[in-house]
Amino acid sequence: MENLLHLILLGTIILMAFFVAEAKEMLHAVLSLFGMCVTIGLLYWVLSAPYVAVFQLAIYGGAVIVLLISVVMLTRGEENE
Repeated sequence: MENLLHLILLGTIILMAFFVAEAKEMLHAVLSLFGMCVTIGLLYWVLSAPYVAVFQLAIYGGAVIVLLISVVMLTRGEENE
């Protein structure tokens, strides 16, 4: 049962990383990165590393994502074509 949960979380992480790389809009990429960071935090929690999970969620899932969303919103996500 625990191995199945690990595989589901790892598959979700890989899927979210693919969405980050393939997103057409910057905001969608940042939101996919947020989902990936949260899933990594859940994986740490399942692997019995609660402190690492909390720091993962607080730093990457919180602060870094807020910073990236702020940058995307301030620049309106403009891309050079």
